[in-house]
Amino acid sequence: MKFFGDLHIHSHYSRATSKNLNFEQLFKWAQIKGITVVGTGDISHPGWLDEIRKKLEPAEEGLYRLKEEFAKPMLEEIPAACQGEVRFMLTGEISNIYKKNDRVRKNHNVVFLPSIEVARKFQDSLEKIGNIRSDGRPILGLDARNLLELVLESHEQSFLIPAHIWTPWFSVLGSKSGFDSIDECFDDLTPHIFALETGLSSDPPMNWRLSALDRYTLVSNSDAHSPAKLAREANIFNCDLSYPAMLNALKTGDPEKFLGTLEFFPEEGKYHFDGHRKCNKRMTPKETIKNKSLCPVCGKKVTIGVLYRVEELADRPENAKHENIKPFHSLIPMPEILSEIYSVGPNTKTVGQKYDKLLNQLGSEMYMILEAPLADIEKAGGSFLAEGIRRMRKKEVVAYGGFDGEFGVIKLFTNSERDKFQNQTAMFQEETFYQSKDKAPVEKISIIRENEESYHPKENKSESPAMKIKFIEDIEDENGLNLRQKEAVESDNNFNLIIAGPGTGKTRALTYRIAHLIQTKKILQ
Repeated sequence: MKFFGDLHIHSHYSRATSKNLNFEQLFKWAQIKGITVVGTGDISHPGWLDEIRKKLEPAEEGLYRLKEEFAKPMLEEIPAACQGEVRFMLTGEISNIYKKNDRVRKNHNVVFLPSIEVARKFQDSLEKIGNIRSDGRPILGLDARNLLELVLESHEQSFLIPAHIWTPWFSVLGSKSGFDSIDECFDDLTPHIFALETGLSSDPPMNWRLSALDRYTLVSNSDAHSPAKLAREANIFNCDLSYPAMLNALKTGDPEKFLGTLEFFPEEGKYHFDGHRKCNKRMTPKETIKNKSLCPVCGKKVTIGVLYRVEELADRPENAKHENIKPFHSLIPMPEILSEIYSVGPNTKTVGQKYDKLLNQLGSEMYMILEAPLADIEKAGGSFLAEGIRRMRKKEVVAYGGFDGEFGVIKLFTNSERDKFQNQTAMFQEETFYQSKDKAPVEKISIIRENEESYHPKENKSESPAMKIKFIEDIEDENGLNLRQKEAVESDNNFNLIIAGPGTGKTRALTYRIAHLIQTKKILQ
């Protein structure tokens, strides 16, 4: 079966996380988002393991479900169109801070365990090394290689995946405290590493540039610190719903069993570009090299981001591919899309109401973003939303890259496009087509449709070099109409249907059509 899995999250026991990060809320939000298997997160914390024992029960081999007494009350909060099975896999992130080869290393790793019994034994091993009770993601002075050894000793099906491998401060390949290769970190146990988590600030094509990573399955997870952040990144499985089947899919990278990943646009990640947040200075790798890694505002060293670090270690050019690549989809969370469309914050009442309406009418967020026909989206949420989803699917976005811990911003529309659309929708709240009372047959319909092939990248010299934008260019006549619009305005057909995206001139074409009919057909006389 095909399903989504988000396997790296946290609980309310981790620092800087939501207080409602509990199993009831994860059960709810997994269905709203469209996720079938969710990592428990924080499996090393004794308090969280106690909650697992209390609230979860065994389901398929190695997976758990929320007990009915806790699940049933939550169903009232989950739209019927979103309801589905939810399973939990025992997982947790551990922070390793230690010294190796005369350098302090800081990297995060996600461990995966097949049962509660194994988790309890694993906790006992960790508690002999350090404090596992003060934070859901414990900080241990343990070599990552030795952590992997403990994981492997706990059970033959236990495994470890290095977390967000490019993050500057806490990752295996990070610029600040990582290594230059996976082998250098895990030494003789490197063959037991078969998957790598790419993190929010990189996407698969960036990782394809390193031939040393070809043998690994690239995975993506949300690293959610609140239930609503589930599925901002996730994995696509096509296998039996069980721990062994998912392990096999990850370990083999079988393209029929592991179908790829759902990704942030990497520019939205907090460490995509280089920069200095205190000075609000974002820098591309070329700018960083030119300035000798110093902030041009204050003169201090900037934080080197993921794009620079990939460039530093890459042995292939951009857009390189290899035999082991998997498909991926770049996503923008639906609340962020609605936030842009309505010019309000993603956590506002307006966005919440629109989001709930869409969930009730269409289904889960992953279905809306990835699969729902644009016609259905338009019917439920309007043409502006449908156009936004279309652009996201085609990767036609404006991206302001994140840097030095500051999230980037992904835009689907320019301000002028949004203003034009809002002006249009003020006049036409709903698009409805009527036939004349005599029910004359519609013999011909002229259609103006935005040509997707007309999109092409073009540098905007007035903006930061970190920005990518897609432009539409049409040949216009002296009245500001392109050729297709002019054809519709001057058409001799009895009926004209105009179909186009926001900001493309639908209202202009209709008003010129009216003027044309008045002038040439004398329809008001």
